[in-house]
Amino acid sequence: MWHAVRAFFENGGKRLYIARTYTPRTGSTGQARVVVPDTVTEPEGPGGALDTSLTLYVHARFPGAAGNGTLLVSPVIGANALTGLDGNGAPILTGPPVSVRFNGLASGDRVLLVYGANVALATVAVSDGGAVSFALAERLRGTDLLPTANTGISGVYPVLLNLTWRSPGGDPNRSWSGIRPADVTEYFSVSPPTLGLQRTLPIVVRRMSDAWLAAGPLSGLLPSSANDPVTGASLSKAAALKAPTSVSLSAGTDGDLPTASAYEGRAELDSSARSGLKALEDIEDISIVAAPGLTASVPTALASAAEAMIRALSVSGNLISHCERMRYRIAVLDSVEGHSIADVRAFRARFDSKYAALYYPWVRILDPVTRKEVNMPPSGFISGIYARNDVQRAVFKAPANEVVQLALGFEQTINTAQQEVLNPEGINCLRFFEGRGLRVWGARTMSSDPEWKYVNVRRYFIYLERSIDRGTQWAVFEPNGTELWANVRRTIADFLFNEFRSGALLGERPESAFFVKCDRSTMTQNDLDNGRLICLVGVAPLKPAEFVIFRIGQWTAESKA
Repeated sequence: MWHAVRAFFENGGKRLYIARTYTPRTGSTGQARVVVPDTVTEPEGPGGALDTSLTLYVHARFPGAAGNGTLLVSPVIGANALTGLDGNGAPILTGPPVSVRFNGLASGDRVLLVYGANVALATVAVSDGGAVSFALAERLRGTDLLPTANTGISGVYPVLLNLTWRSPGGDPNRSWSGIRPADVTEYFSVSPPTLGLQRTLPIVVRRMSDAWLAAGPLSGLLPSSANDPVTGASLSKAAALKAPTSVSLSAGTDGDLPTASAYEGRAELDSSARSGLKALEDIEDISIVAAPGLTASVPTALASAAEAMIRALSVSGNLISHCERMRYRIAVLDSVEGHSIADVRAFRARFDSKYAALYYPWVRILDPVTRKEVNMPPSGFISGIYARNDVQRAVFKAPANEVVQLALGFEQTINTAQQEVLNPEGINCLRFFEGRGLRVWGARTMSSDPEWKYVNVRRYFIYLERSIDRGTQWAVFEPNGTELWANVRRTIADFLFNEFRSGALLGERPESAFFVKCDRSTMTQNDLDNGRLICLVGVAPLKPAEFVIFRIGQWTAESKA
């Protein structure tokens, strides 16, 4: 189990802290020996057996069971790189050294050289001046396979690889064709060259052996007789007969789902040993708490949907208790995956808290790896919308009527009649509007107290309380008298006046928008004797225009206003 492993990511000044309390996902791995394009035995001599195979180590880019699959690797022969350079079709290169200027090959490419009725592997080298040379292996020099003054090179065929990835569960196969062997590990590297590849490539390929890069005779690609010409067609046919090498990735798991007690965590004296929500109590900057995925309909680690519901209710209660205890946080809760209108109403009826908000239904997105549509819990999207709304607008603006970015749709389509049932009960709906897209259409807390009905009001007061608390720490241990009281009043009044000027408070004048009291009317002698400074602050918050009503009537020319 991972206990109290904390990480944070910063984006636009917002931080996301993660307290992991679950068995982590494991990645899928596999290893295969790829023959490119054949494994043969060199003629008897000092060199002994020549291994032209390539050992690849393949593992899933992302951990989890989705990384289990099969990779097929097969060598193919590309088109003749010298085609068209000699209109007569005669050999264009004669005698060593073998070099010519042309485009189409890069240093490090492995090619098949065809000269007369013979074929050999060679390595391409390109000089600074653009000259291309084909270097055969040293161990073959002096044999009858080397070009001579009477035997020119008539073909240079690059050796390429085709790769096919077969995902588990019948997902569509993904294929990559004509990749240079030298580029395989770069294309499928841990850090691909583009962000799109980093998000979508399912595997990482590492080259464990370069033995296959050595040149050697390829008896399987030779013509049937010395009189038959070696052509690109015969090479491609011979390469096509080579069965692709497969490597199966297995042992990838999604880990064990955390239990309710794991979410609650352990309160150890050693902060590094704390886990779950207890590990987040030491971090002051947190303002939003969520546990995406805890309300999955039938978790594989649980025996039944009933147990899954008990777990969802228990963990949601833990989140709410945590936020109420920490005061300056709000919990974003997910509805249970697959719940109907009646189910989500029953789930909502179990809670009553001004420190939590519930969202329904789940969001449908496109998995960038599997290219399949999947349902995801809304809390992750809503937390991002909270942060985006805070940066682009303000905390006092309700985080509703906001676009759910990257969403393809929702698990269920909510209409106006259903909205009118769910919204008064504090269930915030995610809805689709023709011409306006996919939006969050609710900003209510799970509180029965009408003063704390709206999310933005609760979060704005959290912001005010936290800001005033931090901004008046200078007053601690100062002489508790009239001068200190006046300074505290002035500090808080200046802060609230700026909020009024920014449009965060209701009222035409500052006097009607807020008040600050800190004098003998707010403190007794007993408070002073016990070192307490009590300041009373009142503000008139703005509430969202949740219902916009227009009254339209008939008007005649004779009517008077």
